[in-house]
Amino acid sequence: MKCFLIDDDADDQEIFTMALQAFDDSIHCYFADDGVKALEVLQGDISFLPHFIFIDINMPRMNGIECLEEIRKISRLGGIPLCMVSTSADPSIVMKTKELGASDFIVKPPSIPELSTRLRQFFHLNASLQ
Repeated sequence: MKCFLIDDDADDQEIFTMALQAFDDSIHCYFADDGVKALEVLQGDISFLPHFIFIDINMPRMNGIECLEEIRKISRLGGIPLCMVSTSADPSIVMKTKELGASDFIVKPPSIPELSTRLRQFFHLNASLQ
């Protein structure tokens, strides 16, 4: 199973990987440091088809909402569950991302075990879409 995390923070990428590995070490995580790089990968390599996509809201060059909008324009990625990730849960942003096609919204928890639990819930809820 392939997971694609779009997040500009290397520490958050490492924490995300550790949280994933804590509940399923067979999931391979791929990264892009911002939305522009993510789109280059997703549009440039049509053989790359992740099972799940996670996008951080606050990133340079292209924020998470803009990235979400662009990814949802790529028809071959339409059925992939996509989850937004942020340190805050502004209700208007959560609602906007869901209107734009996000499957879920995860507020970054303060610990790896809590993130692992939240990711497990996301994967469980979206496994039927795969």
